[in-house]
Parts: sequence; C-alpha cells; structure tokens
Amino acid sequence: MAGDLYSRFAQSFDRFSGKVLVEDGARSWTYGEIAREAGRLAARLQELGVTPGERVLVQTDKNVETLILYFATIRAGAIYLPLNVDYTESELDYFATDATPVLAVCRDISVDLFGRIGGGAMQVTTLAQLFADLPEAEAEPVPRAGDDVAAILYTSGTTGKPKGAMLTQDNLASNGEMLIDFWRFTPEDRLIHALPIFHVHGLFIAVHCVLFSGASMVFLPKFESARVIDLMASSTVLMGVPTFYIRLLGDPVFTQESAAHMRLFISGSAPLSADIHRAFEERCGHRVLERYGMTETGMLTSNPYDGERRAGYVGPPLPGVSLRIAEFETGRVLPQGEVGIVEVKGPNVFRGYWQMPEKTAAEFRPDGYFITGDMGLIDSDGYVQLVGREKDLIISGGLNVYPAEVEALLDDRPDVAEAAVIGVPHPDFGEAVVAVVQPAGPFDPEAVREALRKDLAAFKVPKAVLTMEALPRNTMGKIQKKLLRETYAGLFGG
Repeated sequence: MAGDLYSRFAQSFDRFSGKVLVEDGARSWTYGEIAREAGRLAARLQELGVTPGERVLVQTDKNVETLILYFATIRAGAIYLPLNVDYTESELDYFATDATPVLAVCRDISVDLFGRIGGGAMQVTTLAQLFADLPEAEAEPVPRAGDDVAAILYTSGTTGKPKGAMLTQDNLASNGEMLIDFWRFTPEDRLIHALPIFHVHGLFIAVHCVLFSGASMVFLPKFESARVIDLMASSTVLMGVPTFYIRLLGDPVFTQESAAHMRLFISGSAPLSADIHRAFEERCGHRVLERYGMTETGMLTSNPYDGERRAGYVGPPLPGVSLRIAEFETGRVLPQGEVGIVEVKGPNVFRGYWQMPEKTAAEFRPDGYFITGDMGLIDSDGYVQLVGREKDLIISGGLNVYPAEVEALLDDRPDVAEAAVIGVPHPDFGEAVVAVVQPAGPFDPEAVREALRKDLAAFKVPKAVLTMEALPRNTMGKIQKKLLRETYAGLFGG
C-alpha cells in the first residue's frame, strides 16, 4: 500500500484497538487509546493554527507523548520535523529559520531559547502545555496525497549547512508495508525500542513496523544493556545500532539462554564490523540481520530473513528498490564486482531537499536515480557491500584507498576494540592513510603497522596508527570521521 500515511495508521488503530501498542514502564497504551489521544491532540494543533503543509518543529525527550504528537501532526495534515536534543542554539536557529515552522514543541528548559530563535515568528509550547485540557472532540483526519510531504529530517551535512530531506506520505507508507512483510512482523511481536525517535531508524522504521503489523513495543529512554537483557525474556525483536551489540557482548549476563525468546536482532545506521557479527552469533546463537538505509530513502537493502545473513554485507536490494553501482563523476553504470557510487530508485526515495532545488537536482541522475554518496559493490550473489562514503575515500599518491578494507583488518585484531581509518593532508602524497584505534589492551602501533604490511599494498598501510580511549560518535552510533579528520589535519604539517 502507498499514499495517505494516516489512513494506514488508522487501519491498525481500528483493527487492534484493544491491544497494547506501547508501554514505557509506568503504564501501557492500547492502539485505541493512542488513536483517541492523537485525534484530540490534532484538534489542539488546529486550534493553534497548524494547517495542512505547515511545519511542526519538535525537540523533546523520548516519551509516549512525543509519539502521540507525531501521529497527531500527520492526522492534521502537517509536516513533522523532529530534532536531536543535543543541537546547539545556533544549529536550532538555522533549522527554525530555514523550515519556518508555525509551531515549535520543546522541553521546559528550552522555552526561552526557542523564543529567541527563528526570528520569533513561531509559537513555542511544551508537551505539558499541549496535553493540558485537550479538546474532547477529535479532529477529523486531513486527507493527503501520496506525494505530499509528511516529514522533514535534516541530514547532518559534511560540508555546508544541513539539508532538510522531504519524506512523503508514500515514501513512509510504502517502506513500512514492505518491511513488515520482509522482516516477518506479526501481532505476536514485541519490540525493544531503545533508539531515539528524532531519526528515521527509531521513528519511521521501528515504530511503523510495530504499528503496521499490530505488534507492541517497550519504549526505553536510552539503551542500557541490563534492562534490554531483562526484557528479552518477554520480547521478540531488537532494532539497534552497532554500539548496542558491542555493549551486549561486553555484558557477561548476555548469553544464549537470555536471548532464547528473541526471534530477530536487526542492526543499522552504521556499519557492523564482521568480527562483532561473528562474536554475537558465537555468544547467543543469533546472526544479526544487517540492513542499509538513509535519511533520504528509508530502507534500501537487507540481509534476508531466511537465507544467508552475511557478515560485512548489507544484503540485496529490498523489493521495489532498484540499486546500481556507478562511476561517481560520469554516472556510467559499472560491472558487477566493481567499486563505485551506490545509486537508488524506488517509492521510498525522498522528494528532495527543502528549499534547495539546485542541491536536489545535483543529487539525482537524469534518469531519476538518487546518488547516495556511499561507495560499494554488488557481488555475484547480488549482495551489496559498502566500502565507505565517497567523501571518506582516501587518494594517497594518486591511488584509491577504501577505509573499510583497512578497518576490517584492524577490527579482526584481538588488541583492537574498534578502528577508524581516515585521510589527512600530507605534503608528498596529498593524503596520508591514518588509523585511529581504540585499543582492547596492551597496544603497539608499530607492531600493528608491520602486521598490516603482510595483507595490504604499501600505499594502503597507515602512515600513522593513533590511539583514543573512545572513538567519537554521534547519537546514532556512527563514528564521526569528519571530527577525526579535523582533529588530526595537522599531523603531517598539512
């Protein structure tokens, strides 16, 4: 199914009315109760002047009320715009100025800040104020077309300002429908939800899989291994980022017995190293299902539910998604097995960047394929392997070095907990390969370089191996390579 997103929500709200949709440790909400609150809150939004197509900016803590606000915004025909709670005032000012929301919903501690940003043109309120004395009458759902924008999510932006990806009703509805079938979600499932809900992964992928299938979920404010392990006895699915699985492996309580009731562990948002994939299976008997998606596209590929889940691969393209590998500069489609830029097309691919028509045009090929910026290849079985971002490609002495190849060798070492390989300016080579490592015990950088020389061409061997207590990450668990490049930009006097 595709088209009007709230109509799809309503199908589940009606069909599973008496069933628990979400619980947070304090109480449980049924599908019917959530639908009723969303209808009343949509009426409140309309009282505040929220009309179809207007933006509702949301920066709140993770809770069920925020989830209801998302449903209410879609019911009112408006555009939902969630923001990370870690953004600074200058970043928030940019988002508010760029998106021109009619309403901003923030935490109590941020009311004054929100009053200062965006030119003072938007109304500012809090969740508590919104939910106080809601109207008894529910707002009627506002019909929307499939290509109407349902949400705008700002991408972090490695260069220039962040871009607002416009996701349509059809993008979100079609991707959710496809995933519940592909990942075998049923009303019997119970999801452990420990992801943030300002992001595609936690809000659209996790919540829609639960909602569309009639399943239930436990809302956790953040990931805590002890709490997650405890919930496994009464749950069936965990969606996570690689950090979740690393932390579970670091907890001796996590065993095959504690994971016995679970049917599926899904990983995404950042690459899961092959050694973590293998160690997880050895520990608990489950092979993590790794998949690949983007803010602009939702899910693109997935390892199969039945069939081989390959460590280090993100699986074949999902049904309805067309994926190819091309030469970045020319767009020439490359033969199987060659590394190039990943390009995709399908009903899940976004409409474009908010108020950036030139940037939107530059990100699409003339035949409609979106240029993801990810480098990868398709193997002989149709599985996609990602080798890094195009911007992460290192050109050292005119030769291409893909960080993922070097990282895989480092991650396989027992003295390495995790590694990130970056390029930094070098006076002779243009760029030098540098490895930044979080050690797993006693560590000798020169011994590591010597060992790598046995498996890598000389130009791929890091010119320096540096150590950090912990690699910097964003809230979704991705290693912040841009920050590492900035930190070590002067390492060779560049």
